Amino acid sequence: MSKVAAIQMASGPNVQANLDEAEKFIKIAVQQGAELVVLPENFAIMGMTEMDKVGVAEKYGQGLIQNFLRSQASTHGIWLVGGTVPIQSDEANKVYASCLLFNDSGEVAARYDKIHLFDVTLEGINESYTESETTTSGDDVVVVETPFGRLGLAICYDLRFPEMFRAMADVGVDICVLPSAFTSQTGKAHWETLIRARAIENLSYMVAAAQGGYHVNGRETHGDSMIVDPWGTVLNRLPHGTGVVVSEINIEKLQKTRKLFPALDHRRLNCKINYA
Repeated sequence: MSKVAAIQMASGPNVQANLDEAEKFIKIAVQQGAELVVLPENFAIMGMTEMDKVGVAEKYGQGLIQNFLRSQASTHGIWLVGGTVPIQSDEANKVYASCLLFNDSGEVAARYDKIHLFDVTLEGINESYTESETTTSGDDVVVVETPFGRLGLAICYDLRFPEMFRAMADVGVDICVLPSAFTSQTGKAHWETLIRARAIENLSYMVAAAQGGYHVNGRETHGDSMIVDPWGTVLNRLPHGTGVVVSEINIEKLQKTRKLFPALDHRRLNCKINYA
């Protein structure tokens, strides 16, 4: 068995202050025995405007944020999922929202660029989001071998696209990590339901690390970071505030569940579709 941790933050526009806060929570997670730690989306910056992240974008492989993640992973001897880091894009005034996985030596083991971008209008509260204006979409689903099992990387809005997680299941994913910054409204309506659904339908663990609280830019995020097992049971969660949730994961139990309840083997996707 291994211990994993999801960190919940309420990040602001000051990058160094956010890194200091993240360092504090990483240390708490390590003290509780976590070997895999997941930071939330936008952990290093929640700017006053969407363009603020473009202003602090880093070249892949170097920069303050990436150096911080590298140092934390190697210092504590942990695998660290760096939420999202704004990585320079070839498109003008845009970045990649890159989820970087660092191994316990501080080396990048995997990079996932967010595929599904949050371009929506929320009824009732007059909020609109157009993430595509400042973010370049990625193209590749990423699953990587780790000491804890096969790890799939996803980010926030990706949660609403089950075919992405099924693609991970097709290559034997064991754990999916989900750095997020769900809005308060959508979080209340859908967050837990979607996380548990993704765990149940793919018989995998979900480790969801969220932004949670009120931000300097006026935005409110839902929080409720949680760790969910392949049966859909919430093993640990943090409904409100900032902090750390830690839980054990058991890959042997996961494999036993898949053997006794082989739903993934029962799919019949070659059936014909008849339209009435």
